Amino acid sequence: MAPRMLLSMPLHAITEVYGEAGLRDRFALELESFPTGDRKTLTEALDLASDLHAADRRVREPYLNHLLRVAIRIIRYYGVRDTDVLVAALLHDAVEDHPAELGGIDPDAPCAEHTEAALAELSRRFNPRVAELVRSVTNPEYDPARDKHEQYRAHVAENLERDPWARIIKISDFTDNGVGVIHTTMDKAHRSATKYRPLVPKLRELVGRPDTPLSTPAKEHILDQLDLAEERFAAILDE
Repeated sequence: MAPRMLLSMPLHAITEVYGEAGLRDRFALELESFPTGDRKTLTEALDLASDLHAADRRVREPYLNHLLRVAIRIIRYYGVRDTDVLVAALLHDAVEDHPAELGGIDPDAPCAEHTEAALAELSRRFNPRVAELVRSVTNPEYDPARDKHEQYRAHVAENLERDPWARIIKISDFTDNGVGVIHTTMDKAHRSATKYRPLVPKLRELVGRPDTPLSTPAKEHILDQLDLAEERFAAILDE
């Protein structure tokens, strides 16, 4: 039985003290109040994410930690219990990072074929809405002649304009990378702050929109987190 005190701990504190096992236990605790069918679906999504990202690392931790924190944050702090959104949160990097493996196609196939095959597999395993949510938060193949960070920010802004539910996933992802920027190496923190800081005003504006499907307390929590991310970006970049 997972210790219930995990429910009272910040996610990065669980990461530091208990690692991936602690985050898995916290996720299991969060799922206790979900219907049996939803728990089964979310467990299948976590198993798929675990397989796809088994060898992936985020500097000092397994990549799966990030995916677990993104999903847990959406449940606990945003009050969202939409299973499709949570499945997409767990798999939000799967198409970008492991499209050929997920889609079961030749690794040498063109990027667009990788993406479509991987999204088709998510649609088959779960449903088309999950696939479209993941599509909305999957970065495109970048034009090497243009600034990569600018292309990233333009892609995020465009996709989140049209897909309010995808905003929830991207905001949790951004929070983990932005507020969590102090939990990595200085080189990685500087790269992340450079990439993400210009996106803060856009995310703040999107969060405040009436069509963003979050409660007022959840929006206020997110805006506080964006302020904290900006504070940390400034500390890193403005010295």
